[in-house]
Amino acid sequence: MLDRIQQFIDQNALFSPTDQLLVAVSGGLDSVVLADVLHRLGVKFGVAHCHFGLRAEEADADEQFVRKLAKQYEAPYFVEFFQTKKFAEQEGISTQMAARSLRYEWFERIRQQQGYAAIATAHHQRDTAETMLLNLTHGTGLAGLHGIRPKNGHLVRPLLAVSKPDLYDYVVENRLLWREDASNDSPVYQRNRLRLEVLPVLRDINPNLDQTMSVTAERVGAAEEIVRRYVEETATQAQRQEPDATYLDIRLLQKTAATAVVLHELLRPFGFSYLVTKDIVQSFGAEPGRRFDSPTHQLVKDRDQLVITPRKLQKFGTHQLQAGQETLKIDGLHLRTELHEIVEGYEVPKGKAVAALDADVLKFPLTVRAWQEGDWFMPIGMKGKKKLSDFLIDQKVPLNLKDNVQVLCSADGKIAWVIGFRPDDRFKVTEETERVLMVKRM
Repeated sequence: MLDRIQQFIDQNALFSPTDQLLVAVSGGLDSVVLADVLHRLGVKFGVAHCHFGLRAEEADADEQFVRKLAKQYEAPYFVEFFQTKKFAEQEGISTQMAARSLRYEWFERIRQQQGYAAIATAHHQRDTAETMLLNLTHGTGLAGLHGIRPKNGHLVRPLLAVSKPDLYDYVVENRLLWREDASNDSPVYQRNRLRLEVLPVLRDINPNLDQTMSVTAERVGAAEEIVRRYVEETATQAQRQEPDATYLDIRLLQKTAATAVVLHELLRPFGFSYLVTKDIVQSFGAEPGRRFDSPTHQLVKDRDQLVITPRKLQKFGTHQLQAGQETLKIDGLHLRTELHEIVEGYEVPKGKAVAALDADVLKFPLTVRAWQEGDWFMPIGMKGKKKLSDFLIDQKVPLNLKDNVQVLCSADGKIAWVIGFRPDDRFKVTEETERVLMVKRM
């Protein structure tokens, strides 16, 4: 078994021979085997043990057992005593989820503080099978079907090459002692019900279930990598990131294979579920303006693109820019000003992110505010008025971005610049202009 594990470590590049690991040891059979295997393979490691305060004297005995085990291997020993129930109540999560969050945060903290290359946990083939079935029961995509990865960031799982019976054989052969956790037999936990009630039935059908599921996880993981590369390629072509929103080209998305699956991968960072993603795909042929919400973002189906913005964008109040003030920072907006004397050869800068305004026509203090219904201005190049609402329609500004449009106003109330779009003709630089106030959106 040692040769098989060493080969698995090398094939998956879990760590190098000179790396020192932090090994998570509960005192149970799996983690006891992991510590002994790494010791026999000549790996240098420290032992980390979590006391979750859930099993009273049993947990105290586990801690003493692991402490002695670390001493036996002459390994540095780290222990943490958690208030798991209190944390679970505070966060509104199960004690299992609370314990998981607490231990992995602590493992990573110790790893960084002590300079360990990786954190080793004792997951094996049966854990992979349980994880895959549990994810499948709750509903999942490819990510949930590849089970437990051999390496995930600084987490490594050297025992994924072996089965639970292999571990039992190992402790018998090497006469190892371990601690039994009574909670592993409690049907209160979903994973235990799978382990105790469901998996035995499936093993009657396929005695090699754990190995079969492990191979399946490997194949699914490879398929996920293919999908990931395809999604990245699609994102390069179809996705455009701007400071105020993310844009996705509908026409390019429609050309992809399995559009809903690809779009869901693109929308995953924004919290959209697969079912909502399917509705979004259905809306591709509908009129623009339909909105979809995730817990964190809003998506609007525009004419030929999807526009994604944070749901809780703050509306800007009124903020003043005094004469001589060089910067103005508001949540989500950073303006910088420069005052220039007109010299021969001066050229008016171009671009939506900058406005060149006649400084002597402006009246200070300038004001930055959100646009309002009824606002009008004279877009540069025009002599007539135009309602700002009509201007935004002409500019094809998506619905969920209109509320974020701001204007820069002179002290007399006149709009000098629709920020990020167009200055007002009344404040443009002319042959009579002597000083130019250049306002940049950073």
